[in-house]
Formats: sequence, C-alpha cells, structure tokens
Amino acid sequence: MPEAPETPERPSTPPANTRVETVRVRRAPKISVFLLSGAALGIIAAMILTFAFGGTGDVSPNTGLEYSPSQVFGFLALIGIAVGLVVGGAVALVLDRISLRRAREVAVDHESVHPED
Repeated sequence: MPEAPETPERPSTPPANTRVETVRVRRAPKISVFLLSGAALGIIAAMILTFAFGGTGDVSPNTGLEYSPSQVFGFLALIGIAVGLVVGGAVALVLDRISLRRAREVAVDHESVHPED
C-alpha cells in the first residue's frame, strides 16, 4: 500500500512587534540634478559668449598674449560652470525649503520581526 505523502513542515513565523508611528512625508528635490543643470547652463552660456562675440585678433594689453577662441571658451567655461553650480544649488535649496512647508504627517505601521535562533 502506498504511503501518504508527508506534508512539509512550515517554518513558524517569528514573533513580530507592531506599533503605529507618525512620520512626515514630503517631496524633496534631487540636488544633484539641479547642480548638473546649472553646470550645463554655464557651459552653454560660455559657448554663446565665446562664439557670439568674434573678439579681436589683437594681443591682449594686460598679458601681452593672443588667445584663441578655444582658450577663451575654456576660461569662460570654468567661470560658467562655477556660477552655474552656485545658482543651481541655490535654486535647489529654495525648493527644498518650500517642500518643507508642504510636508504632511502620515500614520504608518512599524513592524519589527525578531527571528528565533
């Protein structure tokens, strides 16, 4: 006579502690996105400034050197990136402060599971 299949043992669920907590939920901006956008706008502004104004082929009276358009673009890009990072970071911080006012409180179930050894 065939034996009845054995039912596998189910592991017992470990004891859990459950409590209700109140937390604040808000939408916060990603600061890195604003920093990268500011830097990109700085590079675009440097490109526009470099190629929109033809400049002169004369020697600079301050340094006694002649600068190529790529050198001018490099100088302006360094300044534009720095300014763009500052402006992007400032916009992100302002939006972060605004999001603090729109925060709301939500009740959540916090469950702690402690496995038995």
